[in-house]
Amino acid sequence: MGLTEILMIAGFLLAAYSIIANDAIQTLGTFLASNSHRPWWVLWIFGGGVLAFVILFGWISSGGDPAYGRLEKFPEPAGGITWIHVVPPLVILMLTRFGIPVSTTFLVLAIFNPGNIDEMLIKSGAGYLVAFVVAILVYRFVINNVTEYFEKTKNEPIPFYWVMLQWLSTAFLWSMWLIQDLANIFVYLPRTLSLVEVMLATAFMVGLIGIVFYQFGGEIQKIVTSKTGTTDIRAATIIDFIYAIILLVFKEWSNMPMSTTWVFLGLLAGRQFAITLHMYNPPLNETSRLVLSDAAKAGLGLIVSLTLAFGLPPLYNALT
Repeated sequence: MGLTEILMIAGFLLAAYSIIANDAIQTLGTFLASNSHRPWWVLWIFGGGVLAFVILFGWISSGGDPAYGRLEKFPEPAGGITWIHVVPPLVILMLTRFGIPVSTTFLVLAIFNPGNIDEMLIKSGAGYLVAFVVAILVYRFVINNVTEYFEKTKNEPIPFYWVMLQWLSTAFLWSMWLIQDLANIFVYLPRTLSLVEVMLATAFMVGLIGIVFYQFGGEIQKIVTSKTGTTDIRAATIIDFIYAIILLVFKEWSNMPMSTTWVFLGLLAGRQFAITLHMYNPPLNETSRLVLSDAAKAGLGLIVSLTLAFGLPPLYNALT
């Protein structure tokens, strides 16, 4: 096995670990928060099962490509995978330790083809705005009858049908997220994989999901639980369903990958503002501070992404 193959495998393993630790919790965070009373391994079987199904279905339906064709504009590097391609997932790992919800789409894919940054940025920015506006509208019009009701009945037993609805909405959302973000992981591997290769990759990623559930999401989970009502299974169901619908719409828009992190932050920001404007709890200035803090972290991730995308290739050329 040559150096290129070693870097290819190392890049995939690091990307899978860093992206699942950073991004997956944005999808599964409300599910974890509202099911914290259940054994972690039960949640793992559920999340891992959906993950395996989505990967294998994509591999079959796309002729050996588990990324669902989202790497069409990101061809394999002419000279193979080098050390500059392995740096982004390492950066993601470091930023994740500080609870920074960076966009792994920008950090990882930008280094493979910086020319696509503008299109990814436009699509991701639109995703944030759509999620923000939709969350405000939905929560503003249903808040009188729904959110207040959830608050008043939060100590009462939750009907079983809400549990079923939440698990269904989580499976829907988890699937939509995977279809968007699998490209960030499989970009390190050949665009067509054999059955053995895709099975090994799937087993590794299912194991990583187990670690995320065992650790209850880590630092990124704090962003979810800091928002009002995310531990209520009914509120979590609404959040997940709206998020999934938005991702579905943007999935159909084009095959260009987008930042699911930005959609996630836009959804939580809009929802938080709607609740604050109606209930004045927490105060508006506190809500603004939380939203701006999350946006600043996402902006920091974008700056890091652009720095790596445009700075590493010249550095690599200079050293070689």
